[in-house]
Amino acid sequence: MDNQKPSVCVLDASTYVGFWILKGLLSRGYTVHAAIQKNVAGETEIVKKIREMKKVEERLLVFTVDVLDYHSIIVALKGCCALFCCLDDSDGYGYDDDTTVDLEVRGAINVVEACAQTHGMQKIVFNSSLTAAVWRENICSEEEVDERSWSDQAYCRKLKLWYALAKTLTEQAAWALAMDRMLNMVSINAGIVVGPSVAQHNPCSTMSYLKEAAQMYENGVLAFVDVSFLAEVHIRAFENQSTCGRYFCFNKIVNTEEEAVKLVRSLSPLIFLPPKYECQGNEVQSERLRNKKLNKLVEGFAYE
Repeated sequence: MDNQKPSVCVLDASTYVGFWILKGLLSRGYTVHAAIQKNVAGETEIVKKIREMKKVEERLLVFTVDVLDYHSIIVALKGCCALFCCLDDSDGYGYDDDTTVDLEVRGAINVVEACAQTHGMQKIVFNSSLTAAVWRENICSEEEVDERSWSDQAYCRKLKLWYALAKTLTEQAAWALAMDRMLNMVSINAGIVVGPSVAQHNPCSTMSYLKEAAQMYENGVLAFVDVSFLAEVHIRAFENQSTCGRYFCFNKIVNTEEEAVKLVRSLSPLIFLPPKYECQGNEVQSERLRNKKLNKLVEGFAYE
């Protein structure tokens, strides 16, 4: 009996999260199409690592794509039964206006449409963000914030939260088209991502996510997720046929000053504390985020 696992695609495999998903899929025996977006800022360290991996890993195929070029996506998806979609700032300059937001939305529409035109496509696992759910006025008056919640576009624009706006509009556009094309899609709404060399490999998205972080902390909706755990969740969301809808993905809600300090130190040198900083109090913020759906999906997975 042939137990060979099917081919899947990771786009953009050169993002921090995409790269970890790529590694997880290869370790499980999948053939992976690593779709790498053209980057006007030049070839990143992650791209160089992928090209080195290709020299020794026969189950890894590398494609260069432009998410605004529909046909380049079609080529990368050919023969794949699933897409792990990890769209992010592609030029390395961060999220700073409506133009950046529009580019990501247009890219998502092209990717989902390409999936609809790919024979044998079974599922899209769409990497999104908690920032697509937690930015609304008076959210502190809500007892629970779960997968039914969406960020308010006008509020994001008012505070110039371009990253949150991009993730909100991009995910909504992907959902609308996926439902119209009757595609099986799951979204993973991640907290701020931490992990090895995150400050080096994911600086723009990290800093964009953390805009108005103090307000997220006070509202009880600042949370983080380890990248290895996040990659595992994406792969389980694909392998588990019962998954559907959105999944809030985080390891811990940051609700004390001590936890906030730990988070800052894990993201050094992007952000840093004064030397010999000491916690000033023991106030505990309310925890509003809920991830009951995630708990069922990751049952039995040990996270350190």
